[in-house]
Amino acid sequence: MGFLKTLAKGVVVLAVVGAGGFWFLTRPEPQQAATWEGLGEPNLANGETIFWAGGCVSCHAAPGAEGDAKLVLSGGLALKSPFGTFHVPNISPDETAGIGKWSLAAFGDAMTRGVGPEGEHLYPSFPYGSYARMTPKDVNDLYGYIRTLPKSTNVAAAHELPFPFNVRLLLGGWKLLFFTDKPRVTVDTSNPVLARGQYLVEGPGHCGECHTPRNALGGFENGKWLAGAPNPEGQGTIPNITPGSAAIGGWSEADIATYLETGFTPEFDSVGGSMVEVQKNMAKLTAEDRQAIAAYLKAVPAVK
Repeated sequence: MGFLKTLAKGVVVLAVVGAGGFWFLTRPEPQQAATWEGLGEPNLANGETIFWAGGCVSCHAAPGAEGDAKLVLSGGLALKSPFGTFHVPNISPDETAGIGKWSLAAFGDAMTRGVGPEGEHLYPSFPYGSYARMTPKDVNDLYGYIRTLPKSTNVAAAHELPFPFNVRLLLGGWKLLFFTDKPRVTVDTSNPVLARGQYLVEGPGHCGECHTPRNALGGFENGKWLAGAPNPEGQGTIPNITPGSAAIGGWSEADIATYLETGFTPEFDSVGGSMVEVQKNMAKLTAEDRQAIAAYLKAVPAVK
């Protein structure tokens, strides 16, 4: 009996130690406070560029919004996934329903660390796994630009997630396995055009979030960067956009840049599906940025 009591106590101690170790390894980790200090007044023109590169309106505008109404980031879009339905939040400058009371540090930590204003883990349906590569300057500029947009009092619905996906603590384990701010692939970043293209695609553009296949836990499959994936919302597939693609592998850099600007393929077909919104956003970038994206897409490893 004494042995069993001792064993039971030992099991309890190990469980407590294990839980404490898990929490320590997976706790939310915001950026150092100095990251967001001394950045000065935001450059609103650059903030708008990052805004369109990041496709903020595609998720955060009200479903069906057109024209100037798309600049009202009221949220409300329902994103279906294998893990449940995520409801996109209001990120307008409204002080109650939106992010009007957030500091730059709170905004930056959400963007680059997936840490919410209360110190909680955010779900990676918000693509901070890509935004983690953004520079503090670009985050500051984007923050400043969003604060110039109209306010909305809309309060988005809560996420609809079954157990265990509704346990935010487990997101720390997901981050431990999959979260990184390192480059996704190696390209010649001594070439400033390729360096800019990699930054836009892997960072604010978050192209890999849809175009890269995922494993059962929602992490990217190794060696298949931009190789195409099932549509996370369950309809059709997202195409392979590497040089090994049967669809666009034969396109030139100029073809890709033109497609991003006009929505027309070299075969005179037009953009369709969820890419329509992405293309509209990319059309607002400079010709140089679209060219950089095209150069990067021709330089990434080919996947058949």
